[in-house]
Amino acid sequence: MSGYRAAAWLWFGGAGLLGALPAWSAGVLTVCTEASPDGFDVAQYTSAVTNDAVGMTVYDQLLRFKRGTAETESALAEKLDISPDGLQYTLRLRRGVKFHTTPWFTPTRDLNADDVMFTVQRLMDPKSPWRAVAKNGFIAWASYGPGEVVKSVDKIDDLTVRFTLKQPAAPFINNLAQYNVASVYSAEYGAQLIQSGRLEKINTEPVGTGPWQFRSYQKDAVLRLSAHPGYWGGRQAIDSLVFAITPDANVRVQRLKAGECLVGANLRAETVGSLEGGAVQVLGRTALLTGFMPLNTQRKFLSDRRFREALWLGFDKKSFIQSVYGGRAQPAASFLPPAVWSFDAGLANRYDPEKARALVKASGYDGTELEIATRIGGSIDGKRAAELMQGDWARIGVKVRVQMMEWGEMLKRTGRGDYDITFLNWIGGGDPDDFFYPNLTCEALKGGNNRPQWCHPAFDELVVAARRTPDRAKRTELYRKAQQIVYDEIPLIPTVYPEYFTAVNRKVKGFVAGPLADLDFRGVSVEGN
Repeated sequence: MSGYRAAAWLWFGGAGLLGALPAWSAGVLTVCTEASPDGFDVAQYTSAVTNDAVGMTVYDQLLRFKRGTAETESALAEKLDISPDGLQYTLRLRRGVKFHTTPWFTPTRDLNADDVMFTVQRLMDPKSPWRAVAKNGFIAWASYGPGEVVKSVDKIDDLTVRFTLKQPAAPFINNLAQYNVASVYSAEYGAQLIQSGRLEKINTEPVGTGPWQFRSYQKDAVLRLSAHPGYWGGRQAIDSLVFAITPDANVRVQRLKAGECLVGANLRAETVGSLEGGAVQVLGRTALLTGFMPLNTQRKFLSDRRFREALWLGFDKKSFIQSVYGGRAQPAASFLPPAVWSFDAGLANRYDPEKARALVKASGYDGTELEIATRIGGSIDGKRAAELMQGDWARIGVKVRVQMMEWGEMLKRTGRGDYDITFLNWIGGGDPDDFFYPNLTCEALKGGNNRPQWCHPAFDELVVAARRTPDRAKRTELYRKAQQIVYDEIPLIPTVYPEYFTAVNRKVKGFVAGPLADLDFRGVSVEGN
């Protein structure tokens, strides 16, 4: 999985949102999550909350990540063969996989190769009618690499498909486990929507093969899913999975304490202490996650490398970590987090306000006020974080104002380059390519996910070369050189490697906190089931 650890930000009070739902009930799991899913056509989105709520529940992927790890395993494809030249990936599909039966769709057959063909061709074909209703485009397909590397997909027989690549791509296995690249849709349902002229319903009335199926959604309030009785992996112990969308971190804590929610996602570090020692256990770990500040390199002053370096040199990460993360994070120098192989521990954090002031002057900065875009709510106090940056940069002679906005609006604006500075988190799937290709390559700039608006041919050559070799030692050497270019050119400022906290009531059994900072409820039960 790769994506932004999202937060959407609407306040809607304290306890009582869930109405008549008891504090807990056998077969029911209520999750306090920090944001609404962006939508239900998961190919359009990159946020981790959409993966948690939809990608890992309503849909299955061709491959998947093993619970608690960043390693891939079989899923809808039970067997994968890769040709010796690395150009052909042949997948044998699992027999007997059932699609969901819903009030808006009744399948007439099991999953087969036609569904994979429909899924991929919808993403590949620039003239597909689905493009017109995909308001966000198919951003992961375009920015993560498959759109550039996949030459064709062919149906070999009813249960076999073959991807042919233009060149070898070592990260392609990970792509086959990405929720926004490899979730398989029903070709029958797609044909039904085309016939009725209601293609947009794919984003509001989803049909998948996953362990839970869609029941209802109240925007910015609650998403309800029910167990898929025909799930190929066996019916789940959780009959009803409820996502109580609770943007305010303190309200999530209140609901956890009251037992209204049995799981709380993406807790703020400062709230953790109030939960420890009771009915709720807090699972904290360093995930494959980096906090970072994209800098719009196409904007005046920010286009000057000296000015970008000044912003890094003037940013006091030590104080930032104490104030914003309660000390529960490490300062970042590489865009790669330490748990990802090829991480370069030799890169050092920069902090030198005196040098920063000199660079600001040398860059020709004239006092123009820049804007920091920050989201309302989330896993950190975005307003406090932005104001700390504002204060640090004022001390080196740079004026900035803080602009608060909702998550969806911020993603749209920053994706199209309508911003100066912002700050985000990125979660990767364990391969360095998951960080570099979607965020910093020229191809990702075309696809809409390269927020620094930065295109550096020498960097691209390294990343593309690393994708084309299966040799990890050679890939490591290439990625270390790529890290050095990012460190030297500063299209973004890595801020922190934060700890990620999930709260789980002790009645919940079998939940595993993994390095992908995701919510995987497969195999989970509630005491009393």
